[in-house]
Amino acid sequence: MKLLKDFTKFVKELNSVEILKEFFANLYHFETLIRWGGVTVLAIIVFSETGLLAGFFLPGDSVLVTAGLLCALDGVMNIWVLNLALCLAAIAGDTAGYWLGYHMGQKIFNKDDSFFFRRSHVEKTHNFYTKYGAKTIVLARFIPIIRTFAPTMAGVGRMSYRTFLTFNVVGGIGWVLSMTSVGFFLGRVIPM
Repeated sequence: MKLLKDFTKFVKELNSVEILKEFFANLYHFETLIRWGGVTVLAIIVFSETGLLAGFFLPGDSVLVTAGLLCALDGVMNIWVLNLALCLAAIAGDTAGYWLGYHMGQKIFNKDDSFFFRRSHVEKTHNFYTKYGAKTIVLARFIPIIRTFAPTMAGVGRMSYRTFLTFNVVGGIGWVLSMTSVGFFLGRVIPM
């Protein structure tokens, strides 16, 4: 219930340009960002980094480890609620990226060959995801920038959605839990 209340409050405040200024001012001040925006901002960061091509500059790994650390040190958030929300955001983000690539990628690559786009790239992408797609979806989670583009390219390459979704769920849960757990257990083990 508190999560829904926090989310509603945050959405109401989104109408303000000041909120965006504060978000970008705190983007690389992780403790301040997490205390300011809580689970809602973290979920937006995770979704954007994994699902929107413009999210490649967001600090996914660092902010997840810091969030886990803050959960352990002073209970800023409940670690279970945090992990549930972020796993869902990661899975939804990759799914959005997949469908973006699936629907938009073919249209872009169906144009005449140019310096940046070649029809042969779509075929190579399809072949790559047929052969290595499942591993790529899981492993890409742990590599900044690659995690932003891998689901979109899986869609462009027409990777089977059932296969994509299976490994998206495995990768999303594995990434979120490993990152937040590192911070959480460091916060429990290292005396402050």
